[in-house]
Amino acid sequence: MGAGRGGNPVWFVVWLLVLLFIGLWVGFFCAGWYVILAPLAVCIPVLKGLTDLLMKGVQFPVFCAESMMAMKSPF
Repeated sequence: MGAGRGGNPVWFVVWLLVLLFIGLWVGFFCAGWYVILAPLAVCIPVLKGLTDLLMKGVQFPVFCAESMMAMKSPF
């Protein structure tokens, strides 16, 4: 579980919980809306900012998993 990485193992557990209870749900929610709105953003340029934000939400579980493996502090 990250032996020798120099991080605090408590942050591993914290990020795992954030990933399971928040990150995946945010990712699923944003992915659905992104799939619907991304093609429309080509025709309606105003949606570009929203689709960029949704893409960050889709990538939030990846951020949680990377932080978990690095045992980074969220502060």
